[in-house]
Amino acid sequence: MSSRHLLVAGATALTLVAAAVPGVVAQEPLKVNAAYSSVIEEPWDGVIHTALEAEAAAGRMVHTWQDGIGYDGGMELALREIAESESPDIIFGDSFGNEEAVRRVAADYPEIPFIFGSGGGPAEPNFSVFDNWIHEPAFLAGWVAGAMTESNIIGVVAGYPVPEVNRITNAFIAGAQAKNPDVEVKVTFINSWFDPTTAKEAALAQIGAGADVLYAERAGVIEAAVENGLLVVGNMSDQSSLGPDNVMTSVTWNMTPTVEYVIDQVLAGSYTSQDLKDFSMMAKGGAALAPINPALVPQEIIDEALAAEAQIRSGILRVSINEATPSGSEMVGQ
Repeated sequence: MSSRHLLVAGATALTLVAAAVPGVVAQEPLKVNAAYSSVIEEPWDGVIHTALEAEAAAGRMVHTWQDGIGYDGGMELALREIAESESPDIIFGDSFGNEEAVRRVAADYPEIPFIFGSGGGPAEPNFSVFDNWIHEPAFLAGWVAGAMTESNIIGVVAGYPVPEVNRITNAFIAGAQAKNPDVEVKVTFINSWFDPTTAKEAALAQIGAGADVLYAERAGVIEAAVENGLLVVGNMSDQSSLGPDNVMTSVTWNMTPTVEYVIDQVLAGSYTSQDLKDFSMMAKGGAALAPINPALVPQEIIDEALAAEAQIRSGILRVSINEATPSGSEMVGQ
């Protein structure tokens, strides 16, 4: 069952806004809607939601969102209702499993910018795409994990073996093996974006197979690490609060640069459909490694990771993009 929410912040009264089409300069606050297949508690959607809320709090937009829409045709209906009844200036959201539906609706409302997560390209005049290009901090997190494992077995529990997830998983593995060539990385896909119970069970199976450090690409893994007193890496946002004595660091994604850029475009009347990939990279502040907990990781390892991070930012160290399904990975769940 989906839920709908409204957040109005910053402005005491709504300002009439112009249609968000190229050449028409809109006024603040914009009317921005968001539509999510999953719930915003799922970290991927949560990152988008957090960035939109920040812009609403700054008074630049009125933010309405609908989450938990699912994959059974509900997304197309939800988007058409939003477009017809809400008259938004921008619609943000996830996509992937609802890719075709989202693109169909966007094509029928060319005056509204649609900004959706997608592994495909943009479509003129109004469909822009983004993704979580967090492979660079994933490499760094893998480096830390490779340094900290004592069993030389690390576990990764991830969602689906799609290019976006494979990219960060392979980067994590590359980082771990760059630091520790003897490390073995066990990868389990749970075939769900949000199933904490299955993710936890997969993590426990990896622990039973000898893994002493985990990467929580999905929710539920940190709980398994905490219960077993093991080290773990969080994902999407800084998840240290979920296990202060266990979470070494997190691979984080920041949608704020993307959201700010799109809003600036619409306000200036200069919106164009495009691939917003660069705004999710480390160079533009869209990806980062969360602070490494010095109570869990020796300063020497922290210094090595920070030095590697500086090399990535300067362009000296390039993290390869590998979107193939990791060799030897296991599939469980749905």
